Amino acid sequence: MRFPLEISSKLPKQGASIFTTMSALANQHNALNLSQGFPNFPCPPELIEYVHEAMLAGQNQYAPMAGVPVLREKLAEKTRELYGATYDAEKEITVVPGGTMGIYAAITALVREGDEVVIIEPAYDSYVPAIELNGGRPIRIELSYPDFRIDWNEFKKVINFRTRMIILNSPHNPTGTLLDAEGIKQLARIVDGNDIIILSDEVYEHIVFDGLPHESMAKYPELAKRSLIVSSFGKTYHTTGWKLGYVVGPEKLMREFRKVYQFMAFSAHTPSQYAYARILDNKALYHELAAFYQHKRDLFADALKSSRFEVLPCKGSYFQLLKYDKISDMKDTDFAKELTVKYQIASIPISVFYLSRRDEHILRFCFAKDDETLLKAAEILCKI
Repeated sequence: MRFPLEISSKLPKQGASIFTTMSALANQHNALNLSQGFPNFPCPPELIEYVHEAMLAGQNQYAPMAGVPVLREKLAEKTRELYGATYDAEKEITVVPGGTMGIYAAITALVREGDEVVIIEPAYDSYVPAIELNGGRPIRIELSYPDFRIDWNEFKKVINFRTRMIILNSPHNPTGTLLDAEGIKQLARIVDGNDIIILSDEVYEHIVFDGLPHESMAKYPELAKRSLIVSSFGKTYHTTGWKLGYVVGPEKLMREFRKVYQFMAFSAHTPSQYAYARILDNKALYHELAAFYQHKRDLFADALKSSRFEVLPCKGSYFQLLKYDKISDMKDTDFAKELTVKYQIASIPISVFYLSRRDEHILRFCFAKDDETLLKAAEILCKI
């Protein structure tokens, strides 16, 4: 007799991600896809040439586990120039197949059964599953509404002897808010004298607007010594599909990170690493990225002035929040689906980034699109 295979799920409440769901719905209804966060314009053409040249030169086998040396050296130089932080290219920088992999490997390496990990909601959807799969307990702090700031008094209340890690994300996805200098001071006071680790998701580090600074953990020695910082080539060079990022951190933390990472992927795509190493010499590409995306933010916002949507402030990232309470009282998940099916424009409902499914009638739109797409999207939204 054959018995049915029974599996006890490690993530029983987890289904398809909202990004998968909304992108599939957009494809089904031929909608403009401003839901998932990827550009619809090409990467720098020389980057493709560099990959091709690396392939032709025979750079097609496994890279060293930590990444090709020339790339790590360029990243050490870049981090020193931007943030005044010195990282050892050999021992303190690791190239990984995308920021999400870096986040998962860091949590796996450092969070044990019963450890508490503080996250800020609304939170990127990979954090909680990674914590739970490793036996940790996510402790949630909600950003205040409508300014989406951290209430540091509430933050202090959840810190205790079980707190192992704090996950921060600035510029923040999905709200576009930033961790500022005052927040850094508050954070430094909270972690002073304990062994809490900071996992800092800084994949949008170069997309900060209106002349505001990016407050990287790397800028602050007392925080840097306890931080693993995750960065992304895909967000910087419009190559999200290449899935390549890197993690920097002090040797003690990086040693543990690498122990785990080597059994997850071992190494990342070799030709792309050589290509990124070459393009890093063109520093204008990342220095001018903020202005490039600020133009798109402003173009989209200006085109929405005659709409009934409220354009909420966006200080960084390439996501614009729109509040629709003057249009409908539908749940944001339902309204997002209606926009996709009825009006052919796809977005992401913000409630899915909260455990409580807090619904302020807000949708997230990605403006990493060509100007024509943004104007067409605004035209649709202005008719609603």
